Amino acid sequence: MSEQVDLQATVPAEMFGLRLDQAVSQLFPDYSRSRLQGWIKEGTLRVNGEAKRPRDKLNGGEEIVISAEIQAIERHVGQSIPLDIVYEDDDILILNKPSGLVVHPAAGHADGTLLNALLHHCPAIAHVPRAGIVHRLDKETTGLMVVAKTIQAQTDLVAQLQDRSMGREYEAIVQGVMTGGGCVDEPMGRHSKNRQKMAVVGVGKEAITHYRVLEKFRAHTHIRLKLETGRTHQIRVHMAHINYPLVGDPMYGGRFRLPKGCSEELQDALKHLRRQALHAKKLELWHPQTGQQMSWEVDLPEDFESLRILLKQDAANNDHE
Repeated sequence: MSEQVDLQATVPAEMFGLRLDQAVSQLFPDYSRSRLQGWIKEGTLRVNGEAKRPRDKLNGGEEIVISAEIQAIERHVGQSIPLDIVYEDDDILILNKPSGLVVHPAAGHADGTLLNALLHHCPAIAHVPRAGIVHRLDKETTGLMVVAKTIQAQTDLVAQLQDRSMGREYEAIVQGVMTGGGCVDEPMGRHSKNRQKMAVVGVGKEAITHYRVLEKFRAHTHIRLKLETGRTHQIRVHMAHINYPLVGDPMYGGRFRLPKGCSEELQDALKHLRRQALHAKKLELWHPQTGQQMSWEVDLPEDFESLRILLKQDAANNDHE
């Protein structure tokens, strides 16, 4: 199963001296630079009927013709998995991801993923790379995600992520009582000993997390976070780095602690939270087709909200002692 793409354009005079790959990324902005470079190398993108190299310079006036096929994702199958869809149109889909749902098939999770669910819900999305998934949430993290339903929408949304015009806000409960908000600006990369973990490393990629306090409890804090960058496990690593690890985080949470003299109900809730207390609460973006700014916000999931209420009750019960 494939989709045929037929495009053509004339190189304007002002593009004289520009590399072919740079010129076509401006002439065909609906497609990513890597996809266009692939078409150049395959010879399915031709200049005046000839195959060229990405670095070849243009004079202006050339005819660019693309005749290519986009292969569907054939190795993954659609599966009927319920989706909590918050918004959907012809270009994008906004969903509220539950805890436990893996976003993309990988070792140990060959199916039963969000990608499989999307292929079932919208079969045409098979023509979009990674079934339109432009950013991920960890398996146990809940909340808002955007999915592109067309290649053009995906190219635009990826650009918004890269230029930081897409707004993503999270809520979390961390161990420890914060004095106030702040910003963690620490580069990240793979952990030197455990390759499945991420860490703050001196020569890593830029990673910036802003956070502010929503509620303080006796031994925990409910915070709101805003991402400038989107590194793997960024919030979890950054909060652990400043010694406020996320409650329930099995990888970065450190030693398990209970507030002194807390109720059995709170003890039980803290002991049995099977995931990091992290929720993608708000998503803001520019619609790739209309250019309109749009935003969505979803409630905290039940396990997160129940824990928050118990921590609040614990703080109130011990306030007068």
